[in-house]
Amino acid sequence: MEQDARIPVIFGQQPGADDMVLLEEGLTAPASVHILQFTTSLPGHLPGCSCCTGRSPAATALAAAFRARAMGESHFFKQLIVISTPAGKRAIKAALTQDALCRARFRLSGEDEM
Repeated sequence: MEQDARIPVIFGQQPGADDMVLLEEGLTAPASVHILQFTTSLPGHLPGCSCCTGRSPAATALAAAFRARAMGESHFFKQLIVISTPAGKRAIKAALTQDALCRARFRLSGEDEM
């Protein structure tokens, strides 16, 4: 059986020292971990406006996490822990199913596997 080399995405788990945390804006950050923040919407924009339909903010945040890992701007994390509201969780899950690059680089893990 072939092993899935994509980076596992786990929601709400306590992050370890080797994990990257994707934290929804406005939530409290855990101490001593590498954190990237994301938002579920862009202020002042309507959902689906022509300037925002290219990639969602969640997909952009996932891309930034991957880029930081690939370029050595963060440690070489083995999993991505998402700390979010239910709306943030839906946004990340949507990015993982609808954005081809996110789907190629990341996979849902644990209870959230598709």
